[in-house]
Amino acid sequence: MPVDNCVEFGWQALETRGFLYHSHLTTGMHVVVNAAMSADGKLSSRRREQIAISGEADFERVDRLRADSDAVVVGVGTVLADDPHLTVKDEPLREKRRRNDRSANPARVVVDSSGRTPTDAAILDDAATTYVCLSEAASVERRAALADRAELVTAGDERVDLLRAFATLQEQGLEQVMVEGGGELIFSLFDAGLVDELRVFIGPKIIGGRDAPTLADGEGFVTEFPSLDLESVDRLDDGVVLTWCVADR
Repeated sequence: MPVDNCVEFGWQALETRGFLYHSHLTTGMHVVVNAAMSADGKLSSRRREQIAISGEADFERVDRLRADSDAVVVGVGTVLADDPHLTVKDEPLREKRRRNDRSANPARVVVDSSGRTPTDAAILDDAATTYVCLSEAASVERRAALADRAELVTAGDERVDLLRAFATLQEQGLEQVMVEGGGELIFSLFDAGLVDELRVFIGPKIIGGRDAPTLADGEGFVTEFPSLDLESVDRLDDGVVLTWCVADR
């Protein structure tokens, strides 16, 4: 059953658009994963509560990265846990985007297989266009609830097919893409071969906990581990920012 604002496509639509379904499907799109983690590699505590790992200098770095992006992507778990707004905070950065004939804020994207994003989530306000990527498993009721506040992209049966979803996002002109988490989404993007660059602030804090989320959760790799080429190491406050490029991309 179609819903307004819903972008539906499948294998036939991919073929008619000339896409090739493989890890380099989004040729021309540049995907940067950005995260802040503790010295022991945790994104937050085992309670999944937001913890201040970085400080003002890193917040400014992230704001600049957002301002340079066409879209900022998170998983629904991050939306439910943190209710992020994902907008550019600095007015001069927003003004620079306007001068370059861009919207003040980049588009926002939620990867949400079953449509769990609350309709009152901050990410669904009118500060920027928001895309919610769903699977076919999302109910008609959830689609209808979200369609008034977001552009819906359907790709995949039970879970969002990231290759197909990102192909649709690229069709909408989203070329420079920033991913802000969480760990399940980051692992899935690496697994799909979609990540070009990884930037991580490592802060001077120990969180611990075997159940605390890490940079890349999910099922984990057991063979063919993604390899990274270290591009830069920059000290920031009492932490460090590591920038890697994904090998063979």
